[in-house]
Amino acid sequence: MNRHLWIIFGLALASPVCAQTDQPESEVGDTPAPAPPMDHAADAIFDPVSMAAARNTLRHEAGRMTSYSVVFNLAEFRVQRGRDAYRWDGEGWIGGDINRFVLKTEGEGAVGLGVEAGEVRALYSRALDPWFNLQVGVRHDFEPGQPRSYASVGFEGLAPYLVKLEGALFLSDKGDVLARLEGSYDERITQRLILQPRAELNFAAQDVPANGIGSGLSSAELGLRLRYEVRREFAPYVGISWEGKLGDSARFARAAGDGVRATSLVFGVRAWF
Repeated sequence: MNRHLWIIFGLALASPVCAQTDQPESEVGDTPAPAPPMDHAADAIFDPVSMAAARNTLRHEAGRMTSYSVVFNLAEFRVQRGRDAYRWDGEGWIGGDINRFVLKTEGEGAVGLGVEAGEVRALYSRALDPWFNLQVGVRHDFEPGQPRSYASVGFEGLAPYLVKLEGALFLSDKGDVLARLEGSYDERITQRLILQPRAELNFAAQDVPANGIGSGLSSAELGLRLRYEVRREFAPYVGISWEGKLGDSARFARAAGDGVRATSLVFGVRAWF
């Protein structure tokens, strides 16, 4: 057996695979790369004018096309202690991949009493990267008896783990400085059943007694909604929402005889087109 092993080892040493070669390494050339072709092969068969128009259409549809979207994130009825209420939150945009015009609106009211608070924002949106947009524009509140306008600058996008974030800073025509931060996350239980936690925080740099806003963290809302996507564009939902006024905002609300905190059972629909 040992003799057979020595024979195999000797054959391996003598094989060309294990033999060293003295061939020099090939030299790397420095010849310039050839110029890229500037002609189009299809022009030799089809009308060049028609093909140029087709290529222009392709470039337009692959990145320069104008598109639009309208989304109602919240359109809900709220069952709560005292008088039932409703709320909406939606936005629409038109433009391309980089530059867009965005229109946002949100508000709430009590059944039988009309709108208690509402706003509209008109914004120019510019993509900073594939995930976040910078948004600047104006905001107008149409609260009964206390309309007010603001300059607005903020951001909107997707943070890691697909958390949707939106933040904005507002400067009113009266010199008031406000801020808002919103976040939500879609947890897919199935392909159609989605659980969405959502939070909204509002801040103020100073007291605004005319609007019942106190400095610091003025109000907060926390919600949990379970929606079922009948289609991707249409999803009814049910959930629970807690909202409350904090700090001086709570003091202003108590002085006016208004509630400070409310927990609601919500029924609504999320839709887009």
